[in-house]
Amino acid sequence: MKTIRSVTAWEILDSRGRPTVTVQVTLGSGAVGLASVPSGASTGSFEAVELRDGDAQRYNGQGVLTAVNNVRTEIAEALMGKDATDQEDIDHTLIALDGTANRSRLGANAVLGASLAVARAAARHRGMPLYRYIANAGGRERPGGNRCILPVPQLNVLNGGRHADNPLDVQEFMLVPHGFDSFPRALQAGTETFHALRKLLLERGLSTGVGDEGGFAPALTASTEALDLLMAAIEKAGYAPGREIALALDVAATEFYQDGHYHLSEAGKPLTAQELGALYDQWLERYPIVSIEDAFAEEDWDAWSAYTQQQGDRVQLVGDDLFVTNPQRLRRGIRQGVADAILIKLNQIGTLTETLRTIQLAQSSGYAAVISHRSGETDDTFISDLAVATGAGQIKAGAPSRGERVAKYNRLLAIGHELEDKAVFAGSNAVRQAVHVS
Repeated sequence: MKTIRSVTAWEILDSRGRPTVTVQVTLGSGAVGLASVPSGASTGSFEAVELRDGDAQRYNGQGVLTAVNNVRTEIAEALMGKDATDQEDIDHTLIALDGTANRSRLGANAVLGASLAVARAAARHRGMPLYRYIANAGGRERPGGNRCILPVPQLNVLNGGRHADNPLDVQEFMLVPHGFDSFPRALQAGTETFHALRKLLLERGLSTGVGDEGGFAPALTASTEALDLLMAAIEKAGYAPGREIALALDVAATEFYQDGHYHLSEAGKPLTAQELGALYDQWLERYPIVSIEDAFAEEDWDAWSAYTQQQGDRVQLVGDDLFVTNPQRLRRGIRQGVADAILIKLNQIGTLTETLRTIQLAQSSGYAAVISHRSGETDDTFISDLAVATGAGQIKAGAPSRGERVAKYNRLLAIGHELEDKAVFAGSNAVRQAVHVS
């Protein structure tokens, strides 16, 4: 039987040692689905709301027992007896039950956990791998249709901003191993470069401690220092910067935006949006940067629009805090010609159905979709299957370090092994290529 027999939840810890929610759904057939929900550190103002208890006597107020109880009571009662294979009905039920635009009543952590656990249980009931089930649920696969696409990884190997205790304002410095013919080969190159970077840091007397997303967090003071290190590491590992391994940034500009200016420490003065854009231009001239995420603040639409017009044909411009996986904000971006890619985070919107619709909107409008983890992660690998199912072509899951990050990459390796010659690696087609290659 494909009907839902039981729904329960409990509190677990994420990769930062903070509580999060795990949901388990069991069907009449005995199929079981488990899903755990990640948590962000650098969060957009327009994200769905993660429900925390606020009880200072437990986990410094970060407990999620209220969200857990919401799953065990209201959500369980609403989903009991429903057809688990009808994902749209499941998610519409969850949305209506919560009754708020941002999932603030029941909590996005409760709602999303239930949504994803149902999908996993349904996939197991049907005897299908999760990526195949998601593709069918999203209406993407047709008879004789799309082959499965393994994504290019964006490996966050140097951490700054909210992800590390160092002076860097830019949050993520990433390797993009695009110039290879398979995902395993790309991951190998990125991992070898990561280890070459560690050796360089040790040689220079810099820390090799890692930040929230597994990347190194040395006490660098300028973005160019970080970018120079990545260039040297690529070459030390025996690869060609730009041609085989490019670079990407998550600036997280909202974090240092105040009173209409960007307070980037390394600049020595508050910058206007135009001045910040000029700084990016310098980096694009000097380094093979193919993607910049959150280049401007989440509400600085004019700056986004101007820079997209200026450099949108040269570098991928990704909206994270800008779009927060929200179709309404994405539609505004499409109308105004803002950015050309969207970062996809399941817990920013709250259900699988809404996530799939946002991805479809992006892809049908010529925007790229980059599937992403969060800084507070679990060993759940749902996003790996999601990336393959939607043909997104790009995934962010952190450095090839720390178990919760590596789990995502290992899941992609397993999918590739399962598919063999039925899979395509997104490769260089996934991201725009910088005109200038150092």
